[in-house]
Parts: sequence; C-alpha cells; structure tokens
Amino acid sequence: MADSLILEVADFEHDVLTGIYSEETGRPQPLRITIQTRLKPIARFEPDTPLSASKNYMDLKFAASDALPPGVHFKLIEAVADHICDTLFLQDERIEWVSVKIVKLAISEAGEKIGMTLTRERR
Repeated sequence: MADSLILEVADFEHDVLTGIYSEETGRPQPLRITIQTRLKPIARFEPDTPLSASKNYMDLKFAASDALPPGVHFKLIEAVADHICDTLFLQDERIEWVSVKIVKLAISEAGEKIGMTLTRERR
C-alpha cells in the first residue's frame, strides 16, 4: 500500500445560506463541517521540512468559509460540499481525494447529528 497524507480540519462551524424549507431560506444557518484531503506525501518529513512540502490547513478552512460565494443560497448541503471539493481541487493539484462531512446544527432536536458526507476523487 502506498503512503498517503491525510490533512483534516474537524468540526469547523460556519453559517451558510442553505435549506429547502421556508423557515430555512433567506437566512444563514450554522453548519459543522469536517474536511479531509489526501495528498501523496514526500518520502520523509524532517524537522526542517518547509510548509510547501505539505499543505496549509487554513486552506481547508478557507474552502468552507470565505471561498463560498456570498449571497448564494445552496438548497442542499450536498451542493455546499461539492463547492468545497471543487475549491480544494482547484487550489492544489496534489490533492487526490477530498471528504466533506456536514452536520446541520439548526435541525437537531436532541443533540443528534443530521447531515451527510461527500467523498470525491480527482477526476
């Protein structure tokens, strides 16, 4: 099995315009987003290895926040996840795979986690 490097930003919360019901439209709702990306790693990470040998974790967070188009309402959280995947693939050609898990916090009634996970490989 080949080596792989999985980078992750977990449980990042961000308000996004999303939803299909009338009580959801027109106002942002909080989402909890976890992003994982897989990159092919270099042969070895030494103590002085520069950041350019990996990827800045803040790029993952950016894809789930500032990279989302302002004012755009996503009917489905699946579309939010798709946009995050596209952003990450465009950012860095070394990314081989992306997984985006989104939990809709506003619809939880008893602390359950209601959401989805989208996994994409580079096409």
